[in-house]
Amino acid sequence: MYKISVNDKLQYTVELNRDGKTGLLNGKEIEWDAIKITDGSFNIIKEHTSYNLEVLRADHKEKSFIIRVNGTKYNLTLKDKFDELLKELGMDKAGGNKVNEVKAPMPGLVIGIRVEEGQSVKKGDALIVLEAMKMENILKSPSDGIVKKINVKKGNAVEKNQVLIQFAK
Repeated sequence: MYKISVNDKLQYTVELNRDGKTGLLNGKEIEWDAIKITDGSFNIIKEHTSYNLEVLRADHKEKSFIIRVNGTKYNLTLKDKFDELLKELGMDKAGGNKVNEVKAPMPGLVIGIRVEEGQSVKKGDALIVLEAMKMENILKSPSDGIVKKINVKKGNAVEKNQVLIQFAK
């Protein structure tokens, strides 16, 4: 069983049968056929209607997808039975604690700072370049936020677990 949210507005419950071609959509029986055209591109036939589906972005960890169906883009988020169970147990927010600081994962030398104090950053944005063991490591933002304070400067030597950047709460 899957719960699918489309564009944060429409909600669907999907139950697939083992054959992968039949199941339930919001409790109603459905039947479809899918043909893979290329990686990320499919032709789907449902109720005698053909749909061209293209996967534009897939974040399997976050279970979010951007797809295009017959030229229209849709943002999908997916929850499976395990996500629903965690929600029922009140544990769905357990991993969602906001990170308020970035620490050095190892001793090294700061060779670049890619952000400024007050700058808004997105999850995955490059923050600091740290040289350790003759390798450059780009430390990325663990979440969306605003850089409150940068505690190091280019050329500083840092120790493991030293706080490099703090985010506004």
